[in-house]
Amino acid sequence: MAIKPRRKPTVLRKPTHFPEDNVAERWDARHLLGHTEFDEFRFVNCDFSGADFSRIRFTDCLFEHCNLSSAKLAGTALQNVAFADCKLLGLQFTACRDMLFGVHFDQCQLRYASFAGRVMPGTRFVGCTMEEADFADADLSAAVFQGCALAGAVFQNTRLAEADFRSATGFVIGPESNVITGAHFTLHGLLGVVAKYNLVVE
Repeated sequence: MAIKPRRKPTVLRKPTHFPEDNVAERWDARHLLGHTEFDEFRFVNCDFSGADFSRIRFTDCLFEHCNLSSAKLAGTALQNVAFADCKLLGLQFTACRDMLFGVHFDQCQLRYASFAGRVMPGTRFVGCTMEEADFADADLSAAVFQGCALAGAVFQNTRLAEADFRSATGFVIGPESNVITGAHFTLHGLLGVVAKYNLVVE
């Protein structure tokens, strides 16, 4: 029996529609009390550092210029949620709910964030600092790492088929321990794939 080729993942459209009453500016953790879901909300200049997002559902939401560092994401639903120019240091995205998980990142600080085990094909990371981020066991097929800094990021048993690393820097990806079929690299970027072999490329 012939095996059907994997279909390219459908890329989610970033949320752009937010009712006027759903724009939250300069909120902090106290404003989350009593809320279990947010639909089509835009959060601007909010300080949610260390906030508890556990079991809250966010659908078609945008976080702009927000600080969510060390926020708790146990059972949090992020369903088509975009982050722009946000601090997301140490966030454990691996703790989020699986159902309809979908995220976008532009110009975000994602150092020490964990996406371990997450299924997120087609995800776009644009201009993000992602040193020491953990992508072990994740499915990042056809993901795009545009202009991202990936020094120390962990790629182990990660599915990276057709992923785009052409403008990413600092990454080290072992071809034996990751699926990189059809992934895109520049010639210089390939040094991060063969680094363990101590080759001399001239």
